[in-house]
Amino acid sequence: MPQSLSPAVYIIGAGPGDPELLTLKAYRILTQADVILYANSLVPTQILEDVRDDAELIPTGSQTLEEIIPLMGDRVRENKVVVRLHSGDLSLYSAIHEQIQALTIAEIPFELIPGISAYQDAAAKLGVELTVPGLVQSIILTRSSGRASAVPKAEELASLAAHKASLCLYLSARHVETAQDQLLQYYPAQTGVGVCYRLGWPDEQIWVVPLDKMAEVTQEQQLIRTTLYVISPALNRSQNSHSTARSRLYHPDHSHLFRPRSRRVKKS
Repeated sequence: MPQSLSPAVYIIGAGPGDPELLTLKAYRILTQADVILYANSLVPTQILEDVRDDAELIPTGSQTLEEIIPLMGDRVRENKVVVRLHSGDLSLYSAIHEQIQALTIAEIPFELIPGISAYQDAAAKLGVELTVPGLVQSIILTRSSGRASAVPKAEELASLAAHKASLCLYLSARHVETAQDQLLQYYPAQTGVGVCYRLGWPDEQIWVVPLDKMAEVTQEQQLIRTTLYVISPALNRSQNSHSTARSRLYHPDHSHLFRPRSRRVKKS
């Protein structure tokens, strides 16, 4: 028996596009909703395949916040379960901050349901861990400045590149030449880059290239949107000095609370 839902706005992260990457909670709410407002330019239709036949589907690609908030409020006041469906994960570039503020001011109840981020799907498709012991232990999620959102000066790409961490670059295909130049100030030219186009969609494509070819591939493939770049030393499989790197967690010489010293593997 499905858990009943209270009338409210449920803001859901749909993940990168693959319906099977919805969380169980997101899927349960989505299939029970009375009304679903979705970013139709960013959320593939297959995400909506299992919704109720009588659910009201409202694409919002052409609507403003001033139109969306009253519409959601009206439906909740009609005692309906409303889903606001976003791509990816809500915590990254989802434009929910202003929606949260507006819903709070209007006293409309809401709940946030996180989703899988594109960078997680990208790492899985690339077959890498982005934090490899002895090589890289940090992940930076960022974007280039654009018309819709400027990046604070302290977070400019060149300054973040100085850390030489695994860096996941969103919303930057239109500025790829500038981004590449900034990254090359600190990363070696042969640093691996995963150029990931429309992750989770039926026409997904992924290229792995050296950093100094990132702009060239982007332009050759005419990528202008829905592209994620994963820049990481972890992608350089040819770096044999790190090919045997491993954590201490499962090492036979390492003991901890759940594997005490007496159970360690004896050396021959």
